[in-house]
Amino acid sequence: MSQLTFYGAVDTVTGSRFLLRHAGQSSLIDCGLFQGYKNLRLRNWSSLPFKVEDLDRIVLTHAHLDHSGFIPVVCREGFEGPVLCTDATRDLCRYLLPDSGFIHERDAALANQYGYTRHHPARPLYTRADAEQCLDQFQAQPFGQWMELSANMKLRFHRAGHIPGAAIIELDLDGLRVVFSGDLGHEDSATMPPPQTIERADVLVIESTYGNRVRDRSDPEDALAEVIGTTLARGGTLIVPAFAVGRTQLLLHHLRRLIDQGRIPRVPVFLDSPLAINATEVFANHPDDHRLSREQAEAACSLPRYVRDAKESKRLDDDPMPKIIIAGSGMATGGRVLHHLKVYGPDARNTILFTGYQAGGTRGADLVNGTKEVKIHGQYWPMRAEVRNLDMLSSHADGDELLKWVSAIDQPPRQVFIVHGEVDAADHLRRHIQDKLHCSCFQPEYAQPYDLS
Repeated sequence: MSQLTFYGAVDTVTGSRFLLRHAGQSSLIDCGLFQGYKNLRLRNWSSLPFKVEDLDRIVLTHAHLDHSGFIPVVCREGFEGPVLCTDATRDLCRYLLPDSGFIHERDAALANQYGYTRHHPARPLYTRADAEQCLDQFQAQPFGQWMELSANMKLRFHRAGHIPGAAIIELDLDGLRVVFSGDLGHEDSATMPPPQTIERADVLVIESTYGNRVRDRSDPEDALAEVIGTTLARGGTLIVPAFAVGRTQLLLHHLRRLIDQGRIPRVPVFLDSPLAINATEVFANHPDDHRLSREQAEAACSLPRYVRDAKESKRLDDDPMPKIIIAGSGMATGGRVLHHLKVYGPDARNTILFTGYQAGGTRGADLVNGTKEVKIHGQYWPMRAEVRNLDMLSSHADGDELLKWVSAIDQPPRQVFIVHGEVDAADHLRRHIQDKLHCSCFQPEYAQPYDLS
């Protein structure tokens, strides 16, 4: 018997953790952080709901922290098995996970220093050292090749088109095909190829981030040119909270094209994120994982001034010159962008530009929904800057594209589990898949085991 238990990404977008048991083997598909609402984030601190010593492996769809960011905790608690992923995912995690550990340490230190914590002392979820230690367990596998996991299981990765290295996971369990979509990209991305089609999926676990909406398909460069032109005309600065992996590189590509075509002034562009700088280098070093030629990738990567240290980052806030600052994180949950929001957010001449989905409970979601003040480092700050969100820059497939991808599977699934979406988005996609494919379609419950047919 095969059994699947959902320990994350249920009725929410974050915290991907799916425990698959088959023939005496236990595999954790993704091992991500919960983000957003506090009641979800608290799950990161809960006791592990499974025995680490019984876990044979972690299989990772991609490097984003809501899929990978809990690995250091599981390894610190005693997991010694392999973390299986693609080559680019491994290279990205070499930067993402230690950076995450550093942020956890820094946030705990700031909370203790300024007293905005109920915990005495506040402590990090994990440290940079914890993250660096777990990296030795990463094992990269190529796309498209079966890998034997045991006498009863084999695995292969397909391209998901979401970010470099992002994979669809296909498992063969004694002939039963179980597929995890991970996060799926879309056909319109200027940088990423579309997700590959799957031939067969007896059981499908599919994301639903944009399950209840149709993505804006207007030209992203037209939208960017309008936002930048309007902001500069009033003497303002553009603050872009951007995901270090995928979104930043896409944004740099579009900005380079707009500047070269003379559609926006040659405004100074600053990439204020050591993580994004490293991720951009990984992007350039993996040409098979994206659509850009080497010349295009080099042109995009050479556009910004790289801001590597905190002192230089602070100097950006002292300079009144109009400019574009790209800084993490993409939902304004942490990172250097918070310091820029405190300085530029209260000024109506400036613009805060988001570039895709904002999970509920994040500062990004609050700002996009119109809040006029946000809490940063224990204090509320007024937000008078214009707030825009260009969701055509999102790296997620929308509801129509998800349904199209599922419908293209040669042998339709008998069981479909809808995950990685808010309740409305997941339910919308569930109903559409069920009506079209006439299969058993579920929104799984947290920590509920399901037998796979």
